[in-house]
Amino acid sequence: MEENKDTFPINEKEVMDYYGYSGNFGRLKIKIKFLKSWILHSLAYSSPLSSFSISMQRSRGVKIGENCHFNPYVLIDLIYPKMVEIQDNVTLGSNSMIFAHSNPSANLFLKQGEFPRKISKVMIKSGAVINPGAIIIAGVTIGKNSIISPRSVVTQDIPDYCIAVGNPARVIKKINH
Repeated sequence: MEENKDTFPINEKEVMDYYGYSGNFGRLKIKIKFLKSWILHSLAYSSPLSSFSISMQRSRGVKIGENCHFNPYVLIDLIYPKMVEIQDNVTLGSNSMIFAHSNPSANLFLKQGEFPRKISKVMIKSGAVINPGAIIIAGVTIGKNSIISPRSVVTQDIPDYCIAVGNPARVIKKINH
């Protein structure tokens, strides 16, 4: 019956360890940190103003270059925003999602087996276009001036100057430059 064990304390400890917090005071600090991050994310998420969304995401710790455009409803990792880097001239379409972590948080069997928490940097290089509904998974780099088609799920690196489509996303064309 190990599968029915509450995994919340394990998840909380993993996050606290990552941020270097411990004890009750650390638990309070992490809750305040996430409340602030969630408020900033909520303001950014539904804003029709790209510059405001970018400003709120930067305040959360997301590294964002110049001349980027974020459509409304962009979700950038809520727990590890500092692990996401978006370079200059990047466009993020509505309902696109970028995750710097994966975690089978409620399934102890998977969590303690072959699928532990994974935390890994995401890099979106200059000029990339992430179309609406695309999902970028932890550890992925999107190449310079590459295009990710709508609703694609990117699970591996996409080279510079490429168009990628599908689930999982695969390169279908090189862009001449």
